[in-house]
Amino acid sequence: MTKTVGSRGGARTTNSVQEVWEKRTALVKKQTDAESAANDAKTARLKALRLEKEKQDAAEAAANPPPPAPAKKRAVRRIVAD
Repeated sequence: MTKTVGSRGGARTTNSVQEVWEKRTALVKKQTDAESAANDAKTARLKALRLEKEKQDAAEAAANPPPPAPAKKRAVRRIVAD
């Protein structure tokens, strides 16, 4: 059962349309998987960099503790007569 679809001049059968659709779907899935893998790799790299920076910051904070905060003065309570 061959059916011509469209006016492009080429004969398109039901099977050929389905094959084109399947190829396109496979291509889109392949591209999506590639983008996902690239995104995962980027995320892993950034996480490793962040963890390394946090490790360096913690080591620096341990080596150079901040100076103690100055003692706060007590507030003076004033009695105001009406």
